[in-house]
Amino acid sequence: MNTADLGLPVDVPSTALFTDQYELTMLQAALAAGTAERRSVFEVFTRRLPEGRRYGVVAGTGRVLDAVENFRFDADVLGFLRENAIVDEPTLQWLASYRFRGDIWGYPEGEVYFPGSPILRVEGSFAECVLLETVILSILNHDSAIAAAASRMTSAARGRPLIEMGARRTHELAAVAAARAAYVGGFTTTSDLASGFRYGIPTVGTSAHAFTLLHDRERDAFQAQVNSLGRGTTLLVDTYDVAEAVRMAVDVAGPELGAVRIDSGDLLLVAHRVRQQLDELGATDTRIIVTSDLDEYAIASLAAAPVDAYGVGTQLVTGSGHPTCSMVYKLVARAESADPKLPLEPVAKRSTGGKTSIGGRKWAARRLDERGVAEAEVIGTGAVPAELADRQLLVELVKGGQVLSREPLDVVRDRHAAVLAGLPLSATQLSRGEPVIPTEYV
Repeated sequence: MNTADLGLPVDVPSTALFTDQYELTMLQAALAAGTAERRSVFEVFTRRLPEGRRYGVVAGTGRVLDAVENFRFDADVLGFLRENAIVDEPTLQWLASYRFRGDIWGYPEGEVYFPGSPILRVEGSFAECVLLETVILSILNHDSAIAAAASRMTSAARGRPLIEMGARRTHELAAVAAARAAYVGGFTTTSDLASGFRYGIPTVGTSAHAFTLLHDRERDAFQAQVNSLGRGTTLLVDTYDVAEAVRMAVDVAGPELGAVRIDSGDLLLVAHRVRQQLDELGATDTRIIVTSDLDEYAIASLAAAPVDAYGVGTQLVTGSGHPTCSMVYKLVARAESADPKLPLEPVAKRSTGGKTSIGGRKWAARRLDERGVAEAEVIGTGAVPAELADRQLLVELVKGGQVLSREPLDVVRDRHAAVLAGLPLSATQLSRGEPVIPTEYV
């Protein structure tokens, strides 16, 4: 069974209540006013990147498509809304047959974005589009934050594999989404089995300190693990004395020992000592895996260490200090009615305080320099300049309420790697700086 094609979250049959109450009260008022069916365009964008970040990563698009398909008001949901007097009866009757029948365009998942990028464009009636605001932002803000952190960690790792290990540091459903986003950002495996089941992400895991402490002697724990999992397993060597544990691990498993894991101490120093000891014991192919509250900066600091893989948990699933992308979902254009012949009129928020927006249904393209490296994110509302026609970023995801396609996660992951390679080299610098390319409006 290909569980990625189920089209369902792990254990939530409907996404209809993954919303804020004001979406429904706006709907009720618009239905009463006769404006609910006005043709509308909403866009998802962020006004700025998290401080110091050079680019953002689009992640969660596939989950958004699932959420839109499963946005249904069944009898239980309608009963809850009725019993709590959230909306009136005419609105409940309208919600009972709700299906999103509009169009959605967006940056392909795995793409990068910059301030102002129209990451997602949702088109349809005001009523059907406004209901999706919260669930779309919830998914994109969370997943894109994790993917951006994962991308930075992947760059810092310089080709060494990264293991996602954050399930115990976040909500159980968020852990599944985080593992997916981390995979998009370049991680190779996850410890979370629900993520492996739901998305087909390769899973790994062997033992924790509890397993060593369970046994009377560390040797007994190592022997039990090798007997069960084979010589290629990974033995955790920092429960007591690291040097003694490494000696014992090779004695038990032989030079065929797959790996040792270090989870504490001065990782740079300990990794060098363990590598020397393994080589002296003839275990030259035994890998060293390090864990212990790593982030991109810690990973970069270990670049010269004889480390073969990194396990990352807390810092990854919290976005490495930036757990959200501050994306917003704004109405940017609307018509006077549902008539498709009427023009769309740009609308925009004009308040002060940095929360203004730019009206109009937008396109986006990435301009390249003579070497094929990205040099600007170009955004406009009119005709697309001829020289940018083949560089447009938005693709059609949903047409008339029907999802056009779902991409395998490996395709998304490969796209991100390719896109990142097409940015200026400074994109992967961990030092604080401005977005790696500017946003231009035309």
